[in-house]
Amino acid sequence: MKREIKTSDAPKPVGPYSQAVEAGGFLFLSGQIGIDPSTNELVDGFKNQVIQIFKNIDAILREAGYARGNVVKVVVYVTDIAKFKELNEVYEDFFKGVDVKPARVTVGVKELPLGAEVEIEVVAHRE
Repeated sequence: MKREIKTSDAPKPVGPYSQAVEAGGFLFLSGQIGIDPSTNELVDGFKNQVIQIFKNIDAILREAGYARGNVVKVVVYVTDIAKFKELNEVYEDFFKGVDVKPARVTVGVKELPLGAEVEIEVVAHRE
């Protein structure tokens, strides 16, 4: 059985997909870009986009009853791999206090939806 997760505390999908889907003890979040749900606009600047993405991820996790410590896999897409260090600073802060950090992949891409500089998807699990 699967369950769709929706919250107004994260941006509405920009296409025909769910913010997240829970199935079999796993929560699969769609890729998040740095859209502020209060304005429905992409925030300016790479670091601000990463910060907004993690706020959006937090909101979706909360809505589904999960926490940062439940995240087991993260996939990051960036349009400028030279910003890897800046990404890691925000990433490290987001997962501060989590005993087992999630597995992660970071991929450099040519472009992302709406001109975003970064997109992040996560998978969370709980028993």
